[in-house]
Amino acid sequence: MSLIDRELTLDTQHVAKHLPDTPQMQQLLQKEGSAHIFNDEATIYIVAQAIIEQGEFTGCIRGHERCGISFDEPIGYRFSRDGDQFPLYYAEMKVKGNKYHVIPRTKPSR
Repeated sequence: MSLIDRELTLDTQHVAKHLPDTPQMQQLLQKEGSAHIFNDEATIYIVAQAIIEQGEFTGCIRGHERCGISFDEPIGYRFSRDGDQFPLYYAEMKVKGNKYHVIPRTKPSR
């Protein structure tokens, strides 16, 4: 049984800001001081499928249904403006209506 029981579509406007070395990622890094980046685009789809099939519902936060899952291997990295980076093992899916996007994170949103 899957966690999400309706047809969802990837909200592509959020993909580029979570991929390495894109202008959108660089803009997010400069604006917020850090960026949470997936290893690559293929990881986004693997993570989304894992959340749909096995993720845990974490609540409705700031207007989005949220689900997440932890992984044994890093799915991405958190980059800081000062050059620091560390691996991320948790991913969150934000769902609004029938659109979703996934974000590598350190922990669930609160």
